[in-house]
Amino acid sequence: MTPTTVEIALIAFVLACAVGAAMLKDVLASVMAFAAYSLGVSIIWLVLQAPDVGLTEAAVGAGIMTILFLLALANTVRPDEDRLFEPVSVRTVVGVGVFVAVMAASVPALPAIGDPTAPVTGGEVTQYYIENAYDQTGVHNAVTAVLAAYRGFDTLGEAVVVFVAGIAALSVLRQEVFA
Repeated sequence: MTPTTVEIALIAFVLACAVGAAMLKDVLASVMAFAAYSLGVSIIWLVLQAPDVGLTEAAVGAGIMTILFLLALANTVRPDEDRLFEPVSVRTVVGVGVFVAVMAASVPALPAIGDPTAPVTGGEVTQYYIENAYDQTGVHNAVTAVLAAYRGFDTLGEAVVVFVAGIAALSVLRQEVFA
């Protein structure tokens, strides 16, 4: 699997945002970096052809979580310090570096997106979905058929989580902003 230039740029953006969110001394800047990270991850999901996961990540990670973090910050006091980044130990950098290196070493073993020879496309379950999804569900998109019909309870659970998170955010906003 060879990543495209867009994929490499997205991964670099997400990694930079993750490092920024972890290391920025200013909590507000860290929350903004986390929101950008979450938005980058949602775009990666869209590039990987998983729009449902991408939209959920954008709504919950970049949207609701950012609002809740900002509300928490509004109710706390910001420290007066001149440093931009938190100090980091060498052991932590080495540990994270080793973990990232191991994960990066596994990426070339992944099949390319849409590769017809990938092991997952030849599996029994995948072949069942490809052969029967359209006839059994009456839906014209195999992904929608799997999400709405075969994995309907899982999708319903995800929708409930997003709905409850939205209601909780609106409840907090109502108490904090409009009270």
